[in-house]
Amino acid sequence: MPVSLLTVGRFVDFPVSGNVKHSYEGTSANSADLDVPRKTRRKGLIVAAKPVAKRLVVLVSGSGTNLQALLDAIETTGVEAYGAEIVAVGADRGGIEGLARAERAGLPTFVCRVKEYGARDEWDAALAEAVAAYEPDLVVSAGFMKIVGKEFLARFGGRFINTHPALLPSFPGAHGVRDALAYGARVTGCTVHFVDDGVDTGPIIAQGVVEIRDEDDESALHERIKEVERRLLVDVVGRLARNGYRIEGRKVVIQ
Repeated sequence: MPVSLLTVGRFVDFPVSGNVKHSYEGTSANSADLDVPRKTRRKGLIVAAKPVAKRLVVLVSGSGTNLQALLDAIETTGVEAYGAEIVAVGADRGGIEGLARAERAGLPTFVCRVKEYGARDEWDAALAEAVAAYEPDLVVSAGFMKIVGKEFLARFGGRFINTHPALLPSFPGAHGVRDALAYGARVTGCTVHFVDDGVDTGPIIAQGVVEIRDEDDESALHERIKEVERRLLVDVVGRLARNGYRIEGRKVVIQ
């Protein structure tokens, strides 16, 4: 199983035995170095260099409201302060508002349709190639409704972020909001997590809680969850990009 390490701003993968640990760190083996800007020497002086913004590829399948939240945050805060920039947006279908949002923002887009490939593994490999062409540091699923496979996770495992409209591990799968209501839960929420080879089983990065009201139906509850989800995703992606992180088993530690 691979471990991902960031070396000079990029991840490199290599096999290890024993416990799996993913880390997203700078050029130094000392994780404390992530808390200070990289330094360079200039005529005998040590000068802090500008931090390098992390590269994001965002994947969408629909309206792209999470994508828009990221675009707005980066525009408002500035790339350097936020710590990341979106370099491309991909989708599994054409003609969707998520791609239109990206095009209006002047971003390159690409589409990988499952039906255009003879087997699901071929689609997965093609999606991995399309994403890799933009050399991302992090990949964000912003409402991307396809499950990726082994090839994609071999390249981007430990740096592929997803959101889910429930407090995992409760209510995984496609109907998390409906299932929470049907169960009679009094609170639910959203989870930002890394993607692994299960369904909503990857290491949890952060969660937001939403109260379930007596008058809630699935639509009303989902809309309130989405509001929290957008804010949480923006916060998490920025902190991962600015500070770095490590994954120890199921625990995600932002530096």
